[in-house]
Amino acid sequence: MIQIAALDHLVLTVADISRTREFYQTVLGMAAVTFGRDRHALRYGQQKINLHQAGAAFAPHAQSPTPGSADLCFLITGSLDAALAHLRNCGVPVIAGPVQRTGAAGMLLSIYIRDPDGNLIELSALADA
Repeated sequence: MIQIAALDHLVLTVADISRTREFYQTVLGMAAVTFGRDRHALRYGQQKINLHQAGAAFAPHAQSPTPGSADLCFLITGSLDAALAHLRNCGVPVIAGPVQRTGAAGMLLSIYIRDPDGNLIELSALADA
């Protein structure tokens, strides 16, 4: 039997790598990195998101890589109120929340936004934190 220890990275197929990097750096505080032969990623904590340009994904890849098809949840540090203020300052609309959700480690208080490709981004704080 295989037992998964953690998620190392995931891949987002995007319409515009520069625009995506800017959004995730400015709005979500991730670090943009370049690796290999001009490959791009976003690093946060001990994970990263590799970025593939739509129509030019690195093989092997998902069967139908499409911009805007992801639904991601990120745990944040700090309060949701501070996150909401930052999103307002960045001009990023909140499409839902705060709402209570169930996460992998317990109850969450979450807000939802969209990235430039329309991916759903859930920003969550542990409800008991």
